[in-house]
Amino acid sequence: MAVVLGDPALHTFIGGAPLSPEELRERYERLVAGSPHPTVSWHNWVLRHRAEDRLIGTVQATVTGHHEAEIAWIVGTPWQGHGYAAEAARALVAWLIRHYVRTVTAHIHPTHTASAAVARAAGLSPTEEEHDGETVWRLSLKA
Repeated sequence: MAVVLGDPALHTFIGGAPLSPEELRERYERLVAGSPHPTVSWHNWVLRHRAEDRLIGTVQATVTGHHEAEIAWIVGTPWQGHGYAAEAARALVAWLIRHYVRTVTAHIHPTHTASAAVARAAGLSPTEEEHDGETVWRLSLKA
């Protein structure tokens, strides 16, 4: 995953810089250990390209005890523009709904049209809300 996520271009909208393999390993160890808060759960998956039999990205969800989830995705540069992020985000949202999540949000930079398209494909819509300069996208289901 360090190679997949190692392109500095992936950080254009989210900021920061690629993690070293050691830093990424430490991050994944923290994620596997789970949230320290008892009413918050972390769900993280890597995306695998079946035909190439290689990892190409990630999807993640932070779920609270209030049936709410915040989601994010990232696909390595060589695999962008092929619908992999949209497919993964749709699958993630469907999984969350099956597990009783009723509100799904994502934070997307206002000029990141590719991520906006992924959010829209997953059923989210932009709101008037902003968080740290990003537009909050939301899907709300009735309880």
